[in-house]
Amino acid sequence: MSTGLFLLSHSVAFSKVKCFKIYSEQRAALFNNVRQLKCPTLPLFVNHFEPPGGQTHSLFIEMQSDSLWRKCDPDVSVVIAAEPVDESSVKKMILTFEKRSYKNQELRIKFPDNPEKFMESELDLNDIIQEMHVIATMPDLYHLLVELNAVHSLLGLLSHENTDILSLTDWLSFFAVVDLLQELTDIDTLHESEEGAEVLIDALLEGQVVALLVQNMERLDEQVKEEADGIYNTLAITENMAEFRPGLCTEAAQQGLMQWLLKRIKAKMPFDANKLYCSEILAILLQNNDNTRELLGEMDGIDVLLQQLSVFKRHNPSTAEEQEMMENLFDGLCSCLMLPTNRDRFLRGEGLQLMNLMLREKKMSRTSALKVLDHGMIGPEGADNCHKFVDILGLRTIFPLFMKTPKKMKKTGASEKEHEEHVCSIIASMLRNLKSQQRSRLLNKFTENDCEKVDRLMELHFKYLEAVQQADKRIEGEKHEMVRQGEILDDSMEDEFYLRRLDAGLFVLQLICYIMVEISNSGISQLQQRVHQILNLRGGSVKVVRHIMREYAESIGDGKSDEFKEAERKRIMDLVDNF
Repeated sequence: MSTGLFLLSHSVAFSKVKCFKIYSEQRAALFNNVRQLKCPTLPLFVNHFEPPGGQTHSLFIEMQSDSLWRKCDPDVSVVIAAEPVDESSVKKMILTFEKRSYKNQELRIKFPDNPEKFMESELDLNDIIQEMHVIATMPDLYHLLVELNAVHSLLGLLSHENTDILSLTDWLSFFAVVDLLQELTDIDTLHESEEGAEVLIDALLEGQVVALLVQNMERLDEQVKEEADGIYNTLAITENMAEFRPGLCTEAAQQGLMQWLLKRIKAKMPFDANKLYCSEILAILLQNNDNTRELLGEMDGIDVLLQQLSVFKRHNPSTAEEQEMMENLFDGLCSCLMLPTNRDRFLRGEGLQLMNLMLREKKMSRTSALKVLDHGMIGPEGADNCHKFVDILGLRTIFPLFMKTPKKMKKTGASEKEHEEHVCSIIASMLRNLKSQQRSRLLNKFTENDCEKVDRLMELHFKYLEAVQQADKRIEGEKHEMVRQGEILDDSMEDEFYLRRLDAGLFVLQLICYIMVEISNSGISQLQQRVHQILNLRGGSVKVVRHIMREYAESIGDGKSDEFKEAERKRIMDLVDNF
């Protein structure tokens, strides 16, 4: 008779437990099932017993609980035990893991070509790894994992040298370790004990954890569901660590993660949860990190992103998940374009042509394509892209979007303000960067159809001026109340108020005023006259425009050199003085 175990099904607060008989080689499934039980207390760990043949098999579950022993179901031998987990028991658990790990390694060396010889030790090792999940409930004891060498041993299980013979037990070890690391690095758990979390993350990084995880993902077959799940859980570990310590993104990318993500994203496979997760991790790696942006550019990652996004040129994403992936790829592309060298790669990869086509096709990708163009053309580094955009007849695409904000933007989650901000920013970038013939073509657009685009510009000016004035009124009221209560308005509070004004529409208003002063200084008297005419008709003020532009000039050039900031401020103030 085969030795059997009982598999627990889903139980609500253990009021009812069903049991099914399974065999010892399926222990991994048993443990996974037990750990997924819905229970408000700490995670479970399992002790199994294999009595002599013919006897009833029993499964005992130990958990920390305020209750005493209580039997779940009189028909089966399942008991809940209240056994506290403390530092002493965790030490004992880790030492047991170390002993089993050493024994398993010893047998592997002794019988390298005969997995059956070390299969039992592998199962025993898997059992103790499952028990160690309880440590994830006590991050303040993570230092024990490092001090007792458990982290080193766990990482060792990810790096089997014999890659030709990967038995079922090899994969069980890998999945068990990945599952444990995912739970140990859960972001909420890490924040419960910053000190314990730092010690754990330091040890994992010292052991080249990302390189080991990437190495194992390389040999997983996603056609097998369990292995596809293994990749998903592996990505979760990297996300947890990156969220807790953003600074490790560069190291993770350089240890092969960036290359693997790009390879997986461009793989000709049906869309699934793993591709979505890869796009999310990629966007995280690129956020606020010039090192990873440069690395992606060197790996021809800009072309990979453009190729993947080209699918959405004429077709909308078929599901909400696919739309999320599309947005992640667009976000990653926008991040990359913050680096000047990637602007050139984007230009050479015909990124402008793709974005322009997306704007014309009016699909869900249009909103994000507008954002990408904004990132690619802004600042002096965007000059080449600005000139190319005019050459590919981009003015015919951007000005209809300027004249009328599309109504169907709810599906993409974009607001009217976002749309108008990106369009105005693109036009402002072109006015700043274009020279000679291309600049003339841009300015001529404002004279067409009796200066209708100037009329639209002034309409937007008064729209956002009103929004900012209302925000200023609210802020002044708050300031007055704070002063009345004796509170001090320090620099941080003033910065917060300024950010609120920007969010209320001040940034869009600054862009609009910049366009107004640029076209008024273009030498085309028709444009300057129309701007001033509408200002006078609607009770506007040149003084207000100048004040907005002075405020804009003071805040311009964040992250730029002092020389650039000073030159740009002088250029803007010269435009303002001649307005």
